[in-house]
Amino acid sequence: MRTMGIARWHCIARYLLLLLALVLTASTAITQANAAELRLWSAGAAQKAVAELVNRYEQQTGTTIVADYAPVGVLLQRLAAGGTPDVLIVTQDVMTEVEEHHWALAGSSAALGSVGIGLAVKAGAPLPDISTPEALRKSLLNARSLTYIDPRNGTSGKYFATVLEQLGIADQVRAKTILGQTGFVVEPVARGEIELGVQQITEILPVPGVTLVGPLPAGLQKLTTYAVTIGANVRDHAGAAQFIRFLQQEDARQVFRDKGFSVP
Repeated sequence: MRTMGIARWHCIARYLLLLLALVLTASTAITQANAAELRLWSAGAAQKAVAELVNRYEQQTGTTIVADYAPVGVLLQRLAAGGTPDVLIVTQDVMTEVEEHHWALAGSSAALGSVGIGLAVKAGAPLPDISTPEALRKSLLNARSLTYIDPRNGTSGKYFATVLEQLGIADQVRAKTILGQTGFVVEPVARGEIELGVQQITEILPVPGVTLVGPLPAGLQKLTTYAVTIGANVRDHAGAAQFIRFLQQEDARQVFRDKGFSVP
């Protein structure tokens, strides 16, 4: 009888251990589900606004967002190489290309805001006249050095190269132009290494040590609209859609305005 009692208790103990293991496994699965993660790729021009909103969203929801910021051209190269972000922020101009290559879910995109191109000088330096196309032309010719992002990588560089052609000075300024490759290309202007820098206004305003002279003059300016979409290989469709809705709320729209975007 005693032997049978001991055997019964051993059986019960094994059952309890199995039950505990099942509870722990379920608990781990719930924890992992709650600790959602999204991979976000964003154009650099939107970085300051998006980074602030990512921080807010993580605090409000507990979701981890792994964000990567780069020029649009670089993001397109990564997509072509097989990259799979859950959420993607690029210019509206290339959104059709992104969808045609099935890098994003068709119909999931939403506009965030528009931004223009501006010119920067080192803080405290005299401000050149860029009020008209002719004034801009003269200021660019008189500058000892110039920088803008490589047209192969960045939206503003691709467009500004056409502005130099329109002004008829592309060949004259080529020798004194240093093409930036990524990030905030006006940073050398802040260090006094280059006299003039041209970039999206949202990428000039955050850089300490530079002054925004102003936007390109009427007739030469181009407003670039940025949009957000869901990646074609999204791991958490509901989570990605929720984050996009968050970016469209009025509080988020105000952050974009504060960082230099024009938002309706």
